Amino acid sequence: MTSSAFNAPALLGEFYISFWIPTAVLGAALVIKLPTIIRLWRDPLLRAVGGLLLLALAVFVFCTPSTIARVNRLTGVPNISAPWCYSLLTAFCGSCLLLIVTWRNGPADRSPVTRRATRRVVSAYCGVIVALWVLFWLADAPVERLRDLDTYYATTPFMREEILLYLVAHAVACVITSRLLWNWVRTEGLDAWLRWGLKLLGVGYVVNLVFDAAKLVAVGARWLGRNLDWLSTDLAPPVAALSAILIAVGFILPHAGQYLHDRWRIRLAHRELRPLYQLMRSATGEGVPFVLRATPELRLIRRETFIRDVLLPLARHIDTALSERCYDAALALGHPPRRARALARAVGILDAVDARARTPEPPDAAAAPDTTHLLKEIGAVSRALRRPEDIAAVRARAAAPAESVAVHE
Repeated sequence: MTSSAFNAPALLGEFYISFWIPTAVLGAALVIKLPTIIRLWRDPLLRAVGGLLLLALAVFVFCTPSTIARVNRLTGVPNISAPWCYSLLTAFCGSCLLLIVTWRNGPADRSPVTRRATRRVVSAYCGVIVALWVLFWLADAPVERLRDLDTYYATTPFMREEILLYLVAHAVACVITSRLLWNWVRTEGLDAWLRWGLKLLGVGYVVNLVFDAAKLVAVGARWLGRNLDWLSTDLAPPVAALSAILIAVGFILPHAGQYLHDRWRIRLAHRELRPLYQLMRSATGEGVPFVLRATPELRLIRRETFIRDVLLPLARHIDTALSERCYDAALALGHPPRRARALARAVGILDAVDARARTPEPPDAAAAPDTTHLLKEIGAVSRALRRPEDIAAVRARAAAPAESVAVHE
């Protein structure tokens, strides 16, 4: 082969993903979820999410070569990090299955099928963890290996079985979890953020299967007397890191996405009310005092309350006949009914502000129009005030004599 031939290990080295990157992402996911977990500690689903993220974080903290060497040195047992890391990974796999079952069926589901599935998962993966430690103590692994333990000891009695056991347990969990996730994604009525979070989780677990396949092929090659260690040392670690990032983002997305969507919706509603709010301020000479620490929700509520409080007494000055003519005029100009109603009410409010400035008390104070729908549609009215040219056209059309309108039509 020439020097320009394809060199997979060298190429993979250029795309190496540090284990501290998924550690940081998993840590961020845990920090984002932690306030909700603490506040709603009695919720078993939230506790399961917190435990899962904590286990995933522990896997990447303890599986870095520097931490492996430190644990081996502190305990004085060569390679004791192997069963410890395998146990953390196995516990993470079992937690994934439990979480998906609980998440899918709901924490209140106590059906015999759900309880039986939970018991089987707990029993199976606890049994795997116990077996991992028993096999390690039966094996002879005196040479410390920080990066290539799986392939170095692939043919060593008991270590061989231990390595195969953790890889099979991990692969089985990933297959079942990914299948449950993709079945869930296809169900109707899911929130968009939850659906995308589930898709990322599903992709993350499928990518995990690439990790298992790389490890198993490398170990199997050792059994056959061949050397494909680069699959285990160069391909598997960045694949595991990528999978962890996808899984962490999958857990973050439904929570963070919905939070950001709600914040954006509240800020947009607050901004949309600005034209009507400014008009009400001009009518009263007052406004909502600014509070530095007020939340966006509180600012929106205070602006809505102020607008409604001013509209209630102002409604006595609204000319209902003018509003009806403006509604017909807006329809005649081609506006849809909802838009026409908002424009008509905007003209009515503008006229009422002028009328109140001329005559603080209307001639007949008892004849106040019904403001129920007006108070509910302040957002649409405020948006209509952003288009003064439309309001002017409706006002002109409504003021035109009926004969003139008929001639032009």
